[in-house]
Amino acid sequence: MATFLYKLGRLAFRRRRYVALLWVALLVGAGVAASTAPAPPEDSFSMPGTESQKAFDVLEKRFPDSGADGASARVVIRAPKGEKVTSADAKAEVAKMVAAIGKGSQVAGVEDPYKAKTVSKDGTTAYTSVTYKVPAPELTDKSRDALTKATDQTRDAGLTVETGGDAVMAEQEMGGSAELIGIAISAVVLILTFGSLVAAGMPLLTAIIGVLIGVMGIAALGSALELSATTATLATMIGLAVGIDYALFIVSRFRAEIAEGRTPEDAAGRATGTAGSAVVFAGLTVVVALSGLAVVNIPILTKMGLAAAGTVVVAVLIALTMIPALLGFAGRKVLRRKDRKKSTSELQDPNAKPKLGTRWARFVLRRPLAVLLVAVVGLGAVAVPAASLELGLPTRARPRRTAPSARRTTCCPSPSARASTAR
Repeated sequence: MATFLYKLGRLAFRRRRYVALLWVALLVGAGVAASTAPAPPEDSFSMPGTESQKAFDVLEKRFPDSGADGASARVVIRAPKGEKVTSADAKAEVAKMVAAIGKGSQVAGVEDPYKAKTVSKDGTTAYTSVTYKVPAPELTDKSRDALTKATDQTRDAGLTVETGGDAVMAEQEMGGSAELIGIAISAVVLILTFGSLVAAGMPLLTAIIGVLIGVMGIAALGSALELSATTATLATMIGLAVGIDYALFIVSRFRAEIAEGRTPEDAAGRATGTAGSAVVFAGLTVVVALSGLAVVNIPILTKMGLAAAGTVVVAVLIALTMIPALLGFAGRKVLRRKDRKKSTSELQDPNAKPKLGTRWARFVLRRPLAVLLVAVVGLGAVAVPAASLELGLPTRARPRRTAPSARRTTCCPSPSARASTAR
């Protein structure tokens, strides 16, 4: 493996223009494919084999109009201070609201809080639920507007109304500024570590290119393979992490080989043959781990794992080919500015002050047991909160989005309303 990678690194170094053009062509091709592909499906998943999933399947088969997998909304009504929802006026307003909501063509049913006896003991709060015949993504704006209009009219009558449920819950945006902040922090760390903008920029550039190819590939295949937006989010996070790390291994090794007096081409080959072997091993480990999500037998998790694994494979290939090619363009510019004109003997000056990393490594070797003990105790302290961690996985999840007109609703009842509704 090391010999093959050594030859591959030298080849990429010599044919750097062709290698760079090849990756640019792949990036453009992936972008074109993603822009012309149909939109990916909404996020949803099922858990085959669980009792709740079987119940949903039976209900959908025998009672297709019952909306077993349909969206739902929870509506809490609270009377003004000093009044009760059991008064004649309040009952009339709530009845109007229930009737207005129930007129929707997609509504499967609306509970009357007074008949269902979902009124708090003090009579200040009532609770009702709305079920729909279709899942949340299939709800029309007309149905959402009808719910919003009905609750608004009840508010105008002086009652406090709060709504929640997947029929009105706001959609959580995938991605955002988190990745950009991570890239910025990585850039600062790399610049401080390498002391060279060129050396720091290579891992970032190749990681971004790899992620773009992976994410656009997911977008291009999203409709055919039913890959959701969540899949691209996972691939982005993992792709950035491994892409920067793998490129960092090879660039760092290249600098060390240059310092030992190797020619740039030989240094690129040796860096790819040595550090590249670690990259291949680490990449395969991550691919196996992500592919292992298929064992859970949840279709969406399987697709997410395999798509992220594909992005990791791209990151490995870029590190093994594009990094040596970029090193061919950069040459000694990957060294610190003050080291670029130094000779090999000057770079290997035995009297020079050891770097921080060297000093730390020597300290660890001198005090291995103390360092190990501190590390174990530190990890134990960090893991203490996990003892009180409560985990849960829904047996049925539905995608969520909010119509623009549902601005006045909230995702859940207010604390006072929830407290009063408790029975």
